[in-house]
Amino acid sequence: QVQLVESGGGLVQPGGSLRLSCTASSRIRSFSAMAWYRQAPGKQRELVARISTVGFTSYADSVKGRFTISRDAENTVYLQMNSLKPEDTAVYYCNAQSSPSTYWGQGTQVTVSS
Repeated sequence: QVQLVESGGGLVQPGGSLRLSCTASSRIRSFSAMAWYRQAPGKQRELVARISTVGFTSYADSVKGRFTISRDAENTVYLQMNSLKPEDTAVYYCNAQSSPSTYWGQGTQVTVSS
């Protein structure tokens, strides 16, 4: 059973930065892709950023130019979030895909507020 553990969330002022980490219990190369999703209160969970096995990245329009997804060679994926806005407030979830299975972390809260 694959486990994903997120960390790095917290409270930050508008314009600030945070870096989220997701550590997997399996090597990242075993997944076809890893991604970050977020869910704000009363809203559906949405895809924020995705990175494939070969390193191809994609982003939601709302975070392009502000967020960067990356990974290390072993088992950790990162989400660097800059120029944070109040509308970025949400629970952020790590996701790993290994067809036909999908795995989720427990989520980490990010709150952007002055």
